[in-house]
Amino acid sequence: MAAERELQAARREELAAERERAAIRRAALVALGAEGDDLTDAERLLAVDEEDADDAQIQAAAEALRSRRPELFGEVRSPVPAAPAGAPAGRAPSRTAPRQKPGAAGLEMAQRRGLIPEFSNAAS
Repeated sequence: MAAERELQAARREELAAERERAAIRRAALVALGAEGDDLTDAERLLAVDEEDADDAQIQAAAEALRSRRPELFGEVRSPVPAAPAGAPAGRAPSRTAPRQKPGAAGLEMAQRRGLIPEFSNAAS
């Protein structure tokens, strides 16, 4: 009977120690901004090498998790920049002038130089 009570007492102490470790980890995550469902997710992702890690180790692990998953701590990642307006996805907008009929630039140059009379432009 006494041995059974000792086992129960040891089990209660073990459970109390587990709750205390969980509370310390949870407090470190809350201090960095985790709350609600994100806090629950962060608790599951918090990786501490040793079961009896000290506060500094837990804090370091929580900060590492925050750097990997900032969305769990209320931070918003910057979205991917959008393509410029009017540009097809994946390509930069064209910077060339609108297309003219073939030979139009040469014809205009010849007219400016007086090699072709102005009225011939109306015929084409």
